[in-house]
Amino acid sequence: MFIKIKKNLGIYLEHNGMEKQRLVPVTSNFLLNFEQVAETSFYTIKERKVRYDLEGHEFDLPVNTRVIHLQMTYLYAMRKEMLHGNKASVVERQYYKLYFFPENVEPYEELRNLIEQQVSNL
Repeated sequence: MFIKIKKNLGIYLEHNGMEKQRLVPVTSNFLLNFEQVAETSFYTIKERKVRYDLEGHEFDLPVNTRVIHLQMTYLYAMRKEMLHGNKASVVERQYYKLYFFPENVEPYEELRNLIEQQVSNL
């Protein structure tokens, strides 16, 4: 199943292919293949957090910003060699974090409900 993330809904995106603490607004439609997501978590930011746009300008994430964190399967991982000078390797899975500001609850609820329809509760 694919999930379509639509542009101009006030959604911000972070993933580990970008510099740390960088957020970008979703300005074009894209599809996420939910078959390739290994873990999903939902949470709400309860304290002030600082993030940066692509130009490095600082902005605050409002309290009560909702986040959907999608951790991809190991097929979409990067292997990092030479961790701290040792001959070890670390496998880092790709992730996407979708941020929904407090005034943008409807797209968050819609996407969360769509994801939860795919879940069997025991």
